[in-house]
Amino acid sequence: MSTEHLSFPEDRSTERLDAFLVVSFPYLSRSQVQKLIASQQVLVDGVPTKVSYKLKGGELIEVNIPEPELAEAVPEEIPLTILYEDHDLIVVDKPPGMVVHPAAGHVTGTLVNALLHHCDDLAGIGGELRPGIVHRIDKDTSGVLVATKNDQSHQHLAAQFKARSVNRRYLALVGGQLPGSSGTIDQPIGRHQLQRKKMSSRTRHGKRAVTHWKVLHTYLADRLSLIECRLETGRTHQIRVHLSEQGVPLVGDPLYGGRNSLKNLADQQLRQLLEKLPGQALHAQTLGFVHPVTGKYLEFSTDLPPVFAEIVDYLQQKYANPEGTG
Repeated sequence: MSTEHLSFPEDRSTERLDAFLVVSFPYLSRSQVQKLIASQQVLVDGVPTKVSYKLKGGELIEVNIPEPELAEAVPEEIPLTILYEDHDLIVVDKPPGMVVHPAAGHVTGTLVNALLHHCDDLAGIGGELRPGIVHRIDKDTSGVLVATKNDQSHQHLAAQFKARSVNRRYLALVGGQLPGSSGTIDQPIGRHQLQRKKMSSRTRHGKRAVTHWKVLHTYLADRLSLIECRLETGRTHQIRVHLSEQGVPLVGDPLYGGRNSLKNLADQQLRQLLEKLPGQALHAQTLGFVHPVTGKYLEFSTDLPPVFAEIVDYLQQKYANPEGTG
């Protein structure tokens, strides 16, 4: 068990103990902090206290952080496409259909299960022997994802994501055409007020979300468009929500209207290709960041997964004009 000591500034406004510790230890989640407080691993002026305790200024705080324990997820021998790996992090090309982190209904077969089996040099993240998931991509979204192996790397990369300095570029096939050749969508995103599985910009508690887009090709008299999206922020379902609310949902997206792209297509071969998509046609093509230890900028890009690539190849061969804009 390691012990950390810190003090609450005397000139700071009153703040809850758990809120202060979450900021002080960014690698610990709020639930982990609250668990430490509840188990009397946090002392304020030498005395255990409650999660809701209000710090007023000048208090001395002692935090006992247990040694890492094996995470609940179990290691599984699942093939991985590894783009880069060292003692601090690992970069993989996640296939469509793979969930990143175990959750209700997806306890096994996740990327975390695979990483626990593959990585034999995990140093612990937030008190658990597990890979550090700094960002996530949806189950049916494919592409580049980085995970960390220790607290130092996790904190450093998390800070880069928070500062919006990470280069994240996606390829998306959408139904319809956006206004112009490029633009920016700056709309807050939060939980949908009625449909809890969905996110929406039409919510009272949304957080700012910014997506920059550029049209690469249009096909079928503008009925389909291949676009590049660059994320400035990383909210849940951000690209899916932003494009859907612009009237151009991702092709194949069952949650945000993308299934309608399959309707009334005269090209039966194209229709059959689109029906092979496991979900939304979205690929995290490029990820660039500064290595948390060496300080070197790293960037990784991957090709479209087979089904997505087959659709784009077909559209290019049949519908692209000589200038390549479709």
